[in-house]
Amino acid sequence: MAMERVKDIEIGKETVVNELVKQMKGSGGFTAKKLALAIDILELTIRGCDLKFLSFPACIIATGCRGVIRDFVKKKWFNVLITTCGTLDHDLARTFKNYYHGKFEMDDVELHKKGIHRLGNILVPRVSYGQIIEEKMGAWLKEIYAEHKELATYELCWEIGKRLNETSILHWAWRNEVPVIVPGVTDGAVGYQLWQFYQTHKDFRVNVLKDEQLLSDLVWNSKKSGALIIGGGISKHHTIWWNAFKQGLDYVVYVTTAVEYDGSLSGARTREAISWGKIKEKARHITVEGDATVHLPIIASALFERLEKLR
Repeated sequence: MAMERVKDIEIGKETVVNELVKQMKGSGGFTAKKLALAIDILELTIRGCDLKFLSFPACIIATGCRGVIRDFVKKKWFNVLITTCGTLDHDLARTFKNYYHGKFEMDDVELHKKGIHRLGNILVPRVSYGQIIEEKMGAWLKEIYAEHKELATYELCWEIGKRLNETSILHWAWRNEVPVIVPGVTDGAVGYQLWQFYQTHKDFRVNVLKDEQLLSDLVWNSKKSGALIIGGGISKHHTIWWNAFKQGLDYVVYVTTAVEYDGSLSGARTREAISWGKIKEKARHITVEGDATVHLPIIASALFERLEKLR
């Protein structure tokens, strides 16, 4: 059996991220090698697939990784986003208000008394979240309703995006006509505003089946599909579920902190999805364990260097 030797990583003042990633692949070192292989797969996805999914949970949009996701959309590296309602919340809120640094170990009772929510080690004042979302959505829904009595979630996201600035993910999704699908659209502050608006506008509809029709059309008409799937939950499952109808994804990278021994979808590795036909038997796939707020900036930086060189 031919074996490849483990190589030491050597870092100097001229070492750039992409060179470091290449050394990580040669190091044979646990998650470092998996991350390097994942970047190779994502490069193939962006270059070779006509249908490219980006699936992610809302929590990372409360952090600086919002900028990474925004740039993925701005550069058109992915042409379908599937996420949760909290992404709409944080993207809207942070366009107008600030979130702040905190600590995991802070006194949550005291924070509650001061009107501050804690999301991990991110602090979200109430004025930066519920209040601003209620203010903006209350006004915008009146404008949207005047033109549309019924929208898919991706159409709603575009309507919100056209009212946000260039710091926003939704703005670039609208500008580049990238659909943002939110299967659980009522599960968040923006979703609550939809429900509130419905109380006085009973003919207003958010048609999630229209989202499903779009996904069906995209999947059935695609030649090759790939996905970067961050975290788990409904956004992960919706991505792999629809790809089962085209015999599975051709390229896929999971980034997760969840365990698989509890049988959860969030912790399920790529190999499990093969048994369901959601990933092809001969697909290029990998699961990278770890925090997306660490991995995503490295992934983005390496891909930027590789993809921009050939422009």
